[in-house]
Amino acid sequence: MTMGCASASPGGSSRGSLVDQHGRTIRYLRISVTDRCDLRCRYCMAEQMTFLPRAKLLTLDEIAIIAERFIARGVTRIRLSGGEPLVRRDVADLVRRLGSHVGQGLDELTMTTNGTRLADHAGALVDAGVRRINVSLDSRDPERFRYITRHGDVAQVIHGILSARDTGLSIKINMVALKGLNDDEIGAMLAWCVAEGLDLSLIETMPLGAIDEDRVDRFLPLTEIFDRLSSQFPLVRAGHRTGGPARYWQVEGTGTRLGLISPLTANFCDGCNRVRLTTEGKLYMCLGHEDQVDLKAALREGGLRALDEAIDAGLAAKPARHDFRIEAGSAPAVSRHMSVTGG
Repeated sequence: MTMGCASASPGGSSRGSLVDQHGRTIRYLRISVTDRCDLRCRYCMAEQMTFLPRAKLLTLDEIAIIAERFIARGVTRIRLSGGEPLVRRDVADLVRRLGSHVGQGLDELTMTTNGTRLADHAGALVDAGVRRINVSLDSRDPERFRYITRHGDVAQVIHGILSARDTGLSIKINMVALKGLNDDEIGAMLAWCVAEGLDLSLIETMPLGAIDEDRVDRFLPLTEIFDRLSSQFPLVRAGHRTGGPARYWQVEGTGTRLGLISPLTANFCDGCNRVRLTTEGKLYMCLGHEDQVDLKAALREGGLRALDEAIDAGLAAKPARHDFRIEAGSAPAVSRHMSVTGG
């Protein structure tokens, strides 16, 4: 596929910066290029998932046009995610097109991936201008990884991670902390990251979409984990920022940073600078709310002017904060799965 060059470049007319009703400036766009994934992680998806019909998805050209409008209006960071972004055919064309804006309004283009196809794509990502990626990895134990993902091969993922590192990509491991499942290997994961020259971010499980288990049974506050890690590693608070919600510590004497993403125990909404575009063209202003605007319909029916108006409407509706709770018997905060909105 060769992507078109529609007249939606960042050099076009702009409606001004993206500021929401609470005075927060939006600089970060996360894009789910597909809701499909080649794994079925238990905390993320039900085993039997119904994915969107392909006809309902944004084309890759439409994703690029929408992303370029956000760049024109002040977004400086874009992250591609899913589902698993590398399962979408010709996603490399999208990466190259958006990568051409790095240094021309866009500071950084990144990706979150499960790593299963990373060995085959790492070189192309670097060539397109990607310099940093996140890889989801909740366990390095083969049997445990297979249980969490329902059928994944951890050796394939680790091979992808190390191959990508060797191409020059900076890699951060994303590990969801799951009580009674992987909490006994978090320290070992950080030690491995130090040894391999990787960063690590720990994430609290979030109440998004119906799954086959009770999230209460797996919820692990990162305050507990941090206390444990502090007794094992020399952690020093770091001022490093990536535009996301993580708070960072440096493992002293190494190049490894530890990030904590704590949507329940340390709410980070006051500094939220993000909006999320789904694979079917819905713009969600908050991961924990259902409010959205349909950018696909706006673009197809009214072009760039209607697209800008829809973006403005979305910003006006961005809430002050999410309402995540994990309690016995409580329903998910929202019905959609993380794979729909994008991680």
